[in-house]
Amino acid sequence: MQTVRGSTTARIVGEVVVLAFMGLVAFVASKTGLAVILFPELVALSHDVINRPQGKWASQPLRLIVTPTVTAALGLFLTRHLSYNVLSIALIVALSLVFIRLTKSAIGPAISAGVLPLVLGERSWYYPLAIFADVSLLVVILMLWNRYGLCCIDPPKKVMKHNEIVEAHQAIPLNRFWPVGLMTFVILVGAAAQFTDLRFLLFPPVIVMAYEIVGHPTAPDWVRRPVLFPFVCLLTSTIGRLTYDLVQGTVLAVMVTVLCSIIILRRFEVHMPPALAVGLLPFVIKMPNYKFPISVFLGTIALVLCCFGYRRILQMLKNT
Repeated sequence: MQTVRGSTTARIVGEVVVLAFMGLVAFVASKTGLAVILFPELVALSHDVINRPQGKWASQPLRLIVTPTVTAALGLFLTRHLSYNVLSIALIVALSLVFIRLTKSAIGPAISAGVLPLVLGERSWYYPLAIFADVSLLVVILMLWNRYGLCCIDPPKKVMKHNEIVEAHQAIPLNRFWPVGLMTFVILVGAAAQFTDLRFLLFPPVIVMAYEIVGHPTAPDWVRRPVLFPFVCLLTSTIGRLTYDLVQGTVLAVMVTVLCSIIILRRFEVHMPPALAVGLLPFVIKMPNYKFPISVFLGTIALVLCCFGYRRILQMLKNT
């Protein structure tokens, strides 16, 4: 049975649980030498389900396991048979969306699980097994948290607003134009990534963020100042890049990156859990360099422009 505590206490304990979980995953990844165990979107999933145990992601524990595992296996299979290009990216995204739609899953980060092996050049079947192990452990922790964790019966208005925004963006998209908008973004930015050889222009979490934003154009604003969002992602990606190099030990580096990312997103009022995954990408990239944060910065600029353009087009269609 959950124990009721003040909102601050419950929030702090929740963050500690997330940090401990990510530290454990990082420890296993470092000891086994399998970097893919540290699936970046895992921090977004864990942070959301622990802090919002009644939210859409947490309310689908079976889909939380099955959806990213299947898309990871699908993405790996296609990666083993196709070369990296915009058409391969678009195919994996499209098939991931079909599976998500057919299973009525709210787990948008599964798209990232499908695209990640193509972007990284990962070809080992350990990858989907690692995803399965990660999310299965997370579901076990979620069950224990629901039974024994802290809860707050009267959260502050700021927390209620955050939950409302996140919940709206995690709903199944109903707008009939969203597949066109999302695939246009993927193809345009994917083509730029291919021809500039900057694969992380279209880094996997940005596709998940585009899915949530384009799929819910009338939902409450997901960030207080959209123009600052590229700088937020530049900051978190740079922190991840620096901690990867400067902090001794993968476990501590991962925990520092996650903590800094949480603080930054909260400070800039970003209500988009997948954005937490950006800082962890350097830990799964082979020899990340200065091009990584620059690519992330440019990719998020494209995301913001896409969001503005998409909403403008929908408004024009509505007025005609």
